[in-house]
Amino acid sequence: MPGYAIKLLTVRIADVDYRLWVLADKQQFADADGAAARTGISSANWPLFGQLWPAGAVLATYLAGLPMAGRHILEIGCGMGLSSLLLQRRGGDITASDQHPLAAAFLARNCAENGLPPIPFVAAGWGDTAATALGRFDLIVASDILYERGHADAVAAFLHQHAAAVCEFILTDPGRGQAPRLCKALLLQGYAYTERRLAFASAETAPFKGRLLHFTRRLPEFWPVGAR
Repeated sequence: MPGYAIKLLTVRIADVDYRLWVLADKQQFADADGAAARTGISSANWPLFGQLWPAGAVLATYLAGLPMAGRHILEIGCGMGLSSLLLQRRGGDITASDQHPLAAAFLARNCAENGLPPIPFVAAGWGDTAATALGRFDLIVASDILYERGHADAVAAFLHQHAAAVCEFILTDPGRGQAPRLCKALLLQGYAYTERRLAFASAETAPFKGRLLHFTRRLPEFWPVGAR
């Protein structure tokens, strides 16, 4: 990645080692072509996508225990793509998405590093016009995406547009305060959910409280023609 120092991590999930190229630290910012300004990402937030955060490892571990073959899956805010790599390996029809301009290059490199075929990728935020072409999915997954005020409403609107009539949404959230608002919004869309309280931790941080939210929905048969 020109302009960036990167390092290789090995993460073991369900007895499989995944090798991930990530940013070597959280302080890097190189934006010669102005991509940060165009996407509205500040220099302080710019490198945060390039780490494997505890919530990402928790999500991948949970997904490793679920059947995936034949599922039409979308990961939003994929970052380094650990969950997408796992889902690809396990036979899911996976599409990855992230608004960060560097995410596609890291995902492609990590697919190659793990001997996996390229994963389809859409560069878009939750409200971007580019996201409208995604279609609908029967499983949508994400980790640590509710980190600013307004994100809960944006994610709920995104799910309304891209969730199939029968859909699951799985989210790992480290407890940034926005999850209750999202839960309330998704209940209005016909979802039920279960919640697991977990301790998220990494080599750099002490464990802190988080939750794994598993939403499920089955809408009536009059769901519009053409929806998955």
